[in-house]
Amino acid sequence: MRDVPPPSSTDPDPAPVGGVVRLSHGGPIPRLGLGVFRAGTGQETVDAVGWAMEAGYRHVDTASMYGNEAEVGRAVRSAPVSRDEVFVTTKLWNDDHGYERARKALEASLERLQMEYVDLYLIHWPVPELRLESWRALEDALDEGLVRAIGVSNYMVPHLEELMAEARVPPAVNQIELHPFNFRSRRDVMDYCRREEIVLEAYSPLTKAQRLDDPVVGEIAQAHHRTPAQILIRYGLEKGAVSLPKSANRDRIRENADVFDFRLSTDEMARLDNLDEGLATSWDPTDVP
Repeated sequence: MRDVPPPSSTDPDPAPVGGVVRLSHGGPIPRLGLGVFRAGTGQETVDAVGWAMEAGYRHVDTASMYGNEAEVGRAVRSAPVSRDEVFVTTKLWNDDHGYERARKALEASLERLQMEYVDLYLIHWPVPELRLESWRALEDALDEGLVRAIGVSNYMVPHLEELMAEARVPPAVNQIELHPFNFRSRRDVMDYCRREEIVLEAYSPLTKAQRLDDPVVGEIAQAHHRTPAQILIRYGLEKGAVSLPKSANRDRIRENADVFDFRLSTDEMARLDNLDEGLATSWDPTDVP
């Protein structure tokens, strides 16, 4: 993964907060994105995306299953930047696998977003049997310009190996749950993605608030005069992942972006690694065939 530093403040079009990473196709992808899972429909999501744009985010991660693609599209259209400056991701849900159904699902997402293309389209979960057929639909959508990059989410090493053996276009991204409390159980997929030049995205970097009160995280946060949330976001970034913290609170959205002017020491990263307990805050894909 190749970091691209942000331009100087004198540049007329400043880069997204934190800069960007190059994808194997499509891209570049901003290193920090706003997740909108459970952000709700209506004004809550519109406001959250708008506040993120104010704070320098240029990356929004939604999905058909979240039920708020229309709100994301509305907020992006209302943002004081052009559409081409905002990286928008959405995802294919489990009920929509198979070539024709995947095509129709993408068209429906674009209609809800009111966009001609999305920057990244992901298979949301490695649903057995039809996922390779669905990938063919994504490859064709890429050829047609309906998406600028394609990838997967919640794919473990066996799922990636199966896909890489059959894909005409390899995935640009794999989005997985990643934080100190599951790092060791995700090391193999992280290593695989690094070898194959698949950019890793970390969702739920804040553990859905389940471990924000961890004493080790708190101690490291105090040493840096930061919040526990900032330490967890910084951890994922230092592991080389694009980070997707979710918040609908204006102050927290800004706080979550304020993580690019400090680093964690080798010792601090090791202490955080040792917190691993195999925590999965949502469905764990490890044993999916």
